[in-house]
Amino acid sequence: MNLSKVPTQISGLPPAEQQMLSELVRVLEYHESKNRTKAKYYEGKIPLDEVNLGIALPQGMRGLEIGCAWGAKTVDVLAARSMFDGFVGINGANPEELNDIVSGNRLITEYKKACKDELKFGCTFATLSADKAIKCRIRFHSPQTAAALWDGEKGRISCGLAIIDAVEDESQSGTYKPSLVNLYTDDAIWVLSCREYTWTAERKPHKMGRPLMEPLIWNATSSKPLGRSRIKEPIRRLIQGYVRTIANATIGLEFSTAPQKYLMGITDDQYDAVINQKFKQYVGNIIASTVNPETGEKPSFGQLQQGSISPHVEMVRVLATQFSAATGLTVTDTGVVNDANPTSSDAILAQSQTLVSTAEELNAGNGDALKTIALMALAVANSTTVEKLTDEQKGIMAHFRNPAMPSIAATADAAIKIASARAEFASTDVFLEMIGFDQADIRRIKAQEQRARGLSLIDEIEMEDVEEPVDEANS
Repeated sequence: MNLSKVPTQISGLPPAEQQMLSELVRVLEYHESKNRTKAKYYEGKIPLDEVNLGIALPQGMRGLEIGCAWGAKTVDVLAARSMFDGFVGINGANPEELNDIVSGNRLITEYKKACKDELKFGCTFATLSADKAIKCRIRFHSPQTAAALWDGEKGRISCGLAIIDAVEDESQSGTYKPSLVNLYTDDAIWVLSCREYTWTAERKPHKMGRPLMEPLIWNATSSKPLGRSRIKEPIRRLIQGYVRTIANATIGLEFSTAPQKYLMGITDDQYDAVINQKFKQYVGNIIASTVNPETGEKPSFGQLQQGSISPHVEMVRVLATQFSAATGLTVTDTGVVNDANPTSSDAILAQSQTLVSTAEELNAGNGDALKTIALMALAVANSTTVEKLTDEQKGIMAHFRNPAMPSIAATADAAIKIASARAEFASTDVFLEMIGFDQADIRRIKAQEQRARGLSLIDEIEMEDVEEPVDEANS
């Protein structure tokens, strides 16, 4: 979605906040083209004029479209291993109040989308606001519609901006103009709204002492505290090489399908007949020609050697191997078969170890961010600050599933071995999860077990009532 500029002069906005807004809009516009490029490579829409070296690929072939899913694979394969599973309270308790907020915001589902944006652009932003229905509203925004300024002294963002809503711009087809923008500061959320071409500001104070905005950051450095994209420049160069190679191979295959032939020593009339009916001469079973009466030369027929696409295939394999090394994906993920493809389950696990380690790093960083988001959500829901939350509320932590994604058989075997050493483990929900049951199945199992225990208890009571009169008569 193409967005027109966010205005920097808002009626009713104080000078300090006006300065913040201007700086945030500058940051948003500065990264706009870069983010659009990353999104384009993620979608696999790379035009040939970006990859053409001007040597083998004709300029007239710019309209040829070559799809490439490597950009999406770079993001999606890693994001699929970051499986946020909710929050766990102190001592393993179930934080019911927080779970209501998670459920109301569909946070587990929204996290999956936010994680892809985080890896695609380097970061994504979560914003919070009070909500009467679900106590606290949590929304995620990609860097295409949000921006923030980093405070190195405090180790967090100092202020942020998010485009909440936009309407179609009637003056430019396919372009949308922001109609509702939130400015996040340490003590308030400034709601900037546009009505009849006039922007106004409304202040909504809060007690948090920091912006109600938290980034999920991937691969941050001291020089780039808001992270770096997975689809960075070296990865885009490899994708360009793939697109260029496949385009050359496609053109080469066309020439291999229709190899060049030649006829020598023919007459002018025969030449005209061949030139005017090229396709008929190509598919015909018989090519006939008489002796050239002018030269007495017998016509000779021949065919030039067909070009081979084998060099192109080898180049794709080289690019796939380099891409695998640069991203941590397995060569199998690129869709290319070569000698580097694993041949056993152990080899597959060994080759994916880099990706698993990368996913663990992703989960660790996002786990801290999600905890901060959860604590602020609890504070907003209770109209207080994070510092005034109880120790039980502060003790929550984000839970992720195993990024190694082991098979159910392997996990069940490990669970049974643990249960043999710790008998109580077999009665926990974790044991049921490890042997392959999801939360819906676990609830059904627990309910039916409780029902079975209740029926058994009723049977015991009825048996005691029947036996007691017999005992009194005998006495």
